[in-house]
Amino acid sequence: MSIINSTYIGPPAYLFNGHMETIIPSIFRKISNVSYVREKIDTPDGDFLNLDWSKVNSSKLLIVSHGLEGHSERHYVRGIVKLFNSSEIDVLVWNNRSCGGEMNLNPMLYHHGASYDLDTTVCHVLKNHSYEEIYLTGISMGGAQTLKYLGEKGYDLPFEIKRAAVYSTPCNLLSSAATLKHRGNSFYRNRFLGKLKIKIRAKAAQYPNLLDLDLLEKVSDFDTFDTYFTAVLHGFRDAEDFYRSVSADQFMPFIQIPTLVLNALNDPLLGPECYPTELAESMDLLTLEMPDRGGHTGFLVGGQEFTWAEHRIQEFLLNQG
Repeated sequence: MSIINSTYIGPPAYLFNGHMETIIPSIFRKISNVSYVREKIDTPDGDFLNLDWSKVNSSKLLIVSHGLEGHSERHYVRGIVKLFNSSEIDVLVWNNRSCGGEMNLNPMLYHHGASYDLDTTVCHVLKNHSYEEIYLTGISMGGAQTLKYLGEKGYDLPFEIKRAAVYSTPCNLLSSAATLKHRGNSFYRNRFLGKLKIKIRAKAAQYPNLLDLDLLEKVSDFDTFDTYFTAVLHGFRDAEDFYRSVSADQFMPFIQIPTLVLNALNDPLLGPECYPTELAESMDLLTLEMPDRGGHTGFLVGGQEFTWAEHRIQEFLLNQG
């Protein structure tokens, strides 16, 4: 069995539920003294990715995949970058297409199943650098991309990649998407949709007549958005086809390196199927940790710069714990 008890004792008292644990860090948490060197690389389909490097001249590298509408400057990314740099590990954050401050070129954006861009990033690193060990981590959507990539590669995963750890990860996208229909999650739904609509308008300016902007103004839920925009841009039939096609859990049985999935039980954005207990019980290489508290990308510790999740990821990847 690879389900373990968590050591997280919970957040400060003023973060009294999963929503507070999620929202307060997202708005107010700041991580200083992180700087990047940006590298733009080409993708096989004629587009580009922006890679942000934070190097300390290490022989080891951590590759970070960010969350939905995230980028390398989000608090949860900067926190893990700073923590791993302090342990003398180089860090590379790849920004999904259209993220990181620059609109991509092709008539597409990004989504939870965009493991092909993680693959492009890994291939670029292996071709141009000589790291002895590489670790992967992903947060939220980035965790799903990471798990999908690991399962797709299976035994063909580059030998340099030794371990992986993800947290606040929607292992089952259909289950996670369903949580955004809840009335209590309207804050997250409206925030994500607002940001995504801005990108859809920018993509429509690049490609006139590709997308229905009149319909876009009426969209108020993710099923509609993903059916008429995500699916159209990325070749799926509709929202359900998209969710089922890219969901990480169907790829996870083929993972061949030690991998940690860390999901809080009070995460407002994870449905029941996002806690793959049966899979973890059947796989020696998959460790599932489910603390009672933490929210979504929260896990604050009173008076500490780094979150408990960031320390836990570091422990699993570097100390093999």
